[in-house]
Amino acid sequence: MHGPETLSSETALLAAIRCGDEDAFSALVDAYGAAMHRAALTFVRSNAVADEVVQEAWLGALRGLDRFEGRSTLRTWLLRIVANIARTHAVREARTVPFSSLELAREAAEHEPSLPTDRFQGPDEQHPCRWVSFPTSWSAEPDSALLSAETRKLIADTIAGLPDGQRIVISLRDVEGWDAAEVCSVLELSETNQRVLLHRARSKVRAALERYLTPESP
Repeated sequence: MHGPETLSSETALLAAIRCGDEDAFSALVDAYGAAMHRAALTFVRSNAVADEVVQEAWLGALRGLDRFEGRSTLRTWLLRIVANIARTHAVREARTVPFSSLELAREAAEHEPSLPTDRFQGPDEQHPCRWVSFPTSWSAEPDSALLSAETRKLIADTIAGLPDGQRIVISLRDVEGWDAAEVCSVLELSETNQRVLLHRARSKVRAALERYLTPESP
């Protein structure tokens, strides 16, 4: 059976699949199937629906394989197919409006402070726009507090409650470990909009952690 490590390049893998090599296709599924499923779960909320999305994505990829021109990596191309199909399924679930690149760009363009304005001095104060209180340093926090199941659940719940664009971008960047270029390519977002959505999402997650980890004053 072929594995990605035994093929000289994506070109060789694609050539083998185009020739009907089932082992080569199995290697492709092994290499990217799990990432595709996790990406689908960024848009839909059930494993069963994510499975449907991935199955449709593989069918779409096979049908469109001859049109793949290598302008992006094979992984990115597959993930873009997943994202497009998952958006449609998310609408069928009646969770939200379509996750179009236009909707995500509009969300990024909306005026929304990343942190509450009362964290900064007002225009009539001595140092306008400077911090009233700096973010809490967690360097002294024991690892057990930062890595506890309760803390991880808080992070997951906070991400789940974010606006769609912020939730999707932080999930792909910080949970799945995608780089900025891949997120921009798959979601068809500009680098600026991707950065705005990620910054807002991270700020909200940090604020939730700060409230949780900072003891209340007596």
